[in-house]
This record gives sequence, structure tokens and C-alpha cells, in this order.
Amino acid sequence: MTDHRPWRGVLVATALPLDDDLSVDHDRYFEHCAWLVENGCDGVVPNGSLGEYQVLTPEERARVVETAVAAVGGERVVPGVAAYGSTEARRWTEQAAGAGCRAVMLLPPNAYRADERSVLAHYAEVARTGLPVVAYNNPVDTKVDLVPELLARLHGEGYVHAVKEFSGDVRRAYRIAELAPGLDLLIGADDVLLELALAGAKGWVAGYPNALPRSCVELYRAATGGDLATALPLYRQLHPLLRWDSRVEFVQAIKYSMDLVGRHGGACRPPRVPLEGAQQAAVRAATEQAVAAGLT
Repeated sequence: MTDHRPWRGVLVATALPLDDDLSVDHDRYFEHCAWLVENGCDGVVPNGSLGEYQVLTPEERARVVETAVAAVGGERVVPGVAAYGSTEARRWTEQAAGAGCRAVMLLPPNAYRADERSVLAHYAEVARTGLPVVAYNNPVDTKVDLVPELLARLHGEGYVHAVKEFSGDVRRAYRIAELAPGLDLLIGADDVLLELALAGAKGWVAGYPNALPRSCVELYRAATGGDLATALPLYRQLHPLLRWDSRVEFVQAIKYSMDLVGRHGGACRPPRVPLEGAQQAAVRAATEQAVAAGLT
């Protein structure tokens, strides 16, 4: 692996703009990726859950990666390559490499509750491509938990170079650092950003910069730099929004906030349905409060 680590810094798990007929608006997606980098973000993660990859056709999914690379350059794009099968995940990794990407992000196998041997084999298969892999630990949604001991094995075998940690358990940061000191910890949930930044995180795979990139980047830089005088009040201001990243309706909430600040969030593909009235009101109130406070 080279010294360049494209997963470091603020990487936005990009929301995907759809037209009225729910087809992908690739022109608008190109513009959104470029806008995020122009506003201080370090890169983008297409084809994550926030990008609704599960309901894209293979052709759409491939073109989303190509569009992101065209917008910001392959060194800034770390696509999600999750798939039920290891062979398919490897194919998506090869597609990402062919598009010019320098790393990928991979969930464990999640068509079933995979055991440790299956997890190791899954990451080994994708690592054979030679492209650095960022593991994505999301035991809430996948029911497969990449505990620190397993991450240490994956890293020790050379299968993964970083982990997006979404368990919500900030105590794991210290155990991971002890067992695998060379493994980069990435903040995986917006609402534990400050806690994981102070614990030594090297990056943030972020949701809410889709709507408020400048303020989110300011928060991340202050938090990782130990500037609590800046970070703590900003974190308190943003937290009513950031906590939506850990809720079932996170895609709808972030897209609605984008609409409210003048970006195009728009609809989601089914089976996701629009926010209910109370949910929409809560997101609106929190977004309007952030905007009124000058956050952008």
C-alpha cells in the first residue's frame, strides 16, 4: 500500500439524486460530488446505503461510480462494493479499480449471520484484487459484528486497512487501537463524531455533509485537532440532525434536509417511504435551527 490513504478525512456517503420518475439524475449527482469537495470535503463514497445501492441496477451502480470519479477524481472516490456474494463484491471492486478508484468500502457477508471463517474468506476474496479495502462494521443492520478481535485478524492478514465503525460503542476505539494499531479508525455514525474523533479517528464517512458540508467539515477538523472550544458547541448545535444518521429513516431525513437548504434531496426508491408528519417536522425544525444559527 502507498502512503496515500484516500479514506482519511471527511468522506461523504453521498445521497443519490433521482428524477421525478425515480431514475438516477447523473448530471445532478456529478454536480453534487463536485460541490461537496468545493465546500471542504475530502472525498465521496458512492453506492453506500445512503446512496440506495441496494435498489440500483448493475448498470446504474457502475455509472454512479464513474460519475463520481469524473466529478472529483478517482483518488477522492471510495465506492461501496457490498454484495451478497464474495465473487460479486470482488467484481464491484474490479469495476472501481477500472474506473480509477484507489480504495473500496466493504460490508461483511450479510445474506445470513456469517461466522468468523466466512467473514475472513469474504474479505480475503476482495483483497485479492490488490485494491485497499475499508471494512464497514454495521452490526445493527447486517447482524454480523466485526468486533475488535476479528478486525485485528482481518488487518493482520492484510485484508483491510481501515474500518468504518458504526456499532455506536465508542469504547471499541481503544480496543481496536490496542489490537491493531495500524488499522485506521473511521467515524461511521454522525452522532458519535466527537467521541470517536477524540479517540483518534483518522476519517469520517459522513451523512449530514450532504446538506451542511462547511459546518460539518469545521466540526471534524476542530474535533480531530483537539479544539474543543470550537468543536463542542458546534457538535451540540448539529447533534439534533446528526442523530438521524443512526435511525432507520436516515436516507429520507438527510435528503429532506438537503431540500430545506436548497439542495436537491428528493424522493427515495421503494421500499423506502416518505417521512411521517412528526418525523418531517422534527427534521425541519432541526434544519431550520441550524440554518438560523449560520451553519452551512
